[in-house]
Amino acid sequence: MSQSERLRDIQIIARRDGRVAVDGLAAHFGVTLQTIRRDLSELAEQGKLQRVHGGAILPSTVANIGYQDRRDLNEVGKAAIAEAAARNIPNGCSLFLNIGTTTEAVARALLGHRDIMVLTNNLNVANILVDNPNCEIIVVGGLLRRVDGGLVGTVTTHAIQQFKFDLAVIGCSALDDDGDMLDFDIQEVGVSQTILKQARRSFLVADQSKFRRRAPARIGSLAQMDEFYTDAPLPAGLAGACRNWGTSVSVTRAQTHL
Repeated sequence: MSQSERLRDIQIIARRDGRVAVDGLAAHFGVTLQTIRRDLSELAEQGKLQRVHGGAILPSTVANIGYQDRRDLNEVGKAAIAEAAARNIPNGCSLFLNIGTTTEAVARALLGHRDIMVLTNNLNVANILVDNPNCEIIVVGGLLRRVDGGLVGTVTTHAIQQFKFDLAVIGCSALDDDGDMLDFDIQEVGVSQTILKQARRSFLVADQSKFRRRAPARIGSLAQMDEFYTDAPLPAGLAGACRNWGTSVSVTRAQTHL
C-alpha cells in the first residue's frame, strides 16, 4: 500500500471511530510505529487530524466533510440501517427523505416497495428511486447545493409546507449525548425542522460515526422521533432517555471493518 492510500484509509478510520491510535494503526497496516507517527504528523500538518498522546483525533470544525467522503464512510453500516428502516416503511404510504448519504441508502432499500409516494429535497434520492416504477417521486424546489445535490432555503421550506405525509425519514450530521440532532448548514436545519412538522411519524437514520461528531446547528431532539435506526448501541444515558421519551431504538447487527 502506498503512503497516499494509507493516509486516505487513516482518515476513514478516524472519521468512523472519532480517533486513531498509533499502535492500532501500525498493526492494521503492518508497518512500524515510526511510519504511523510520520503519517499522523503529515495529516496534522494538512489540518486533517489533530495529534494527541498515542494517536490523533478529528479536529473540531464548523464545516461538514465532503460529500464523496461521507458517501464512502461506513457503507455497510448505512446499508444495514436502511434495510432495517425500510422493513418498517409500509407499501402504500407517503414519506419524505431528506439530504444525506444514509437517507440515500434508504432510497435504495425502497426499490422493491409498491405504491409509495416519496417527497425529497435530495436529487440523489430522486435519481435512485427512478428505478422503482411503483414509486411516485416529488422533488421540492429550492436553492441547489451543488456539492451534494441538496435543495435548501426558504423556497424549499415553503414547498414542504404544502404537504402532509405519513412518514419523515431524516438523517443528521451529529448526535450529542443529550439526544440533540445537529447539522452544519443552518438552511438545511430549517428544512429538516419543517419536514418533521409536516410528518405524522418520524424516523432518524444515523450511523455510529454521528455519536462522535459535533456540529453547531440544532435540528431538534430524539424525543421528537418515533424511531431511531443506528448500527451501534447508544451510550447508556442516551439509551435511557430514549426509553423515557418513547423513542424506539433499533440497532443493526452489521459490523464495519476496513
